[in-house]
Amino acid sequence: MTVFRPRRSALYVPGSNARALAKAGELGTDVVILDLEDAVSPQAKLEARDCIAKQFEKGFGDKEVVIRVNGAETPWGEEDLTFCASVKPDAVLVPKVSNASTIMTLARTLDRLAMPQTTRIWTMVETPLAILNIANIASVAQDPASRLSCLVMGTNDLIKETRVRSIPGRANQLPWLSTSVAAARAYDLAILDGVYNKIDDQEGFAEECQQAVDFGFDGKTLIHPSQIEVANTLFSPSDNEIAYAQALVAFFEQPENADKGVLSFNGQMVERLHLEMARRTLMIARAASRV
Repeated sequence: MTVFRPRRSALYVPGSNARALAKAGELGTDVVILDLEDAVSPQAKLEARDCIAKQFEKGFGDKEVVIRVNGAETPWGEEDLTFCASVKPDAVLVPKVSNASTIMTLARTLDRLAMPQTTRIWTMVETPLAILNIANIASVAQDPASRLSCLVMGTNDLIKETRVRSIPGRANQLPWLSTSVAAARAYDLAILDGVYNKIDDQEGFAEECQQAVDFGFDGKTLIHPSQIEVANTLFSPSDNEIAYAQALVAFFEQPENADKGVLSFNGQMVERLHLEMARRTLMIARAASRV
C-alpha cells in the first residue's frame, strides 16, 4: 500500500551551500529540494554535486529528498542524472518541461542508469507551452513507466516568459494555477504552488498560501526556512476541519447508516463523496501528526 506523504512545505536548498544542506534535515519542512539548477552558478555546479553527496552520507532525517537537475539541453544535465543515480533521491525534479515526451525520455534514462523505481519524477511547470500542454504532460502518469508523481509550479519563470506583472492576489496567474491543479487531479498527481519572493512579508505569504489551499494545491515551494511554519499550518487541516471529518466518518459508520448514500448531518445533506473528503482530511492530518 502506498504511504501518504505530506508535502505542505518544500524548501529549495542551494546544492552549493554546505551549511544550508547540513541544516536542512533539522528543519520542519516536509520536503527538501536540493537545487543544482537556478540556485547554483555555472562555476559551482560540480561543487554542488560534491556538497550534496557528502550530505547524503549524513542523511536528511525523515524528509522527502528531491534533487532539481539541470535540463538535458545544458552542459550539466546528463551528468546530473548520473549523479542522482549514485545518491538515489526520492525524486528527480526536471526543469522547463513543455511536452509529455520529455518525461518519458527522462524515465528511460533513469531506467538505463538503474535508478530504483522508488525514485520518482517531478516536473516544473514554468513555460507558456507547459501551460498549454499541461493535460498531456500530466496524462503521462497513466503509464507506470513514466515515474511521474508531482507537478511543481514555476511561477517566477511563468511571469518572466509571459511578461505579466507580479501583482498581489495573482489575478493574472489564476488561469495557470487552476488549469494545472485540474490536470494534476485528473491524473492523480501531487501539485505544489510556486514560491513567494518577499521573505519578510509573512502576511502576504500567508495570504498566498491560503489562496493555494483554496485552489487545491498540496503544498507550497519555499525559498527560506522562515516560511516553513506558516506553510505547514495552512496546508494542514484545522482543528475544526478535523473534528468535522471525525464526526462525519463516525456518522456514516453507524450501523443504520452503513448502506445509505445520502444523509442529513448537522443540518446539511451529505453524500458518500463527502465521506471520501472527510477520510482524506483525516489522512492528511495523521500524516501531519495532527491526530
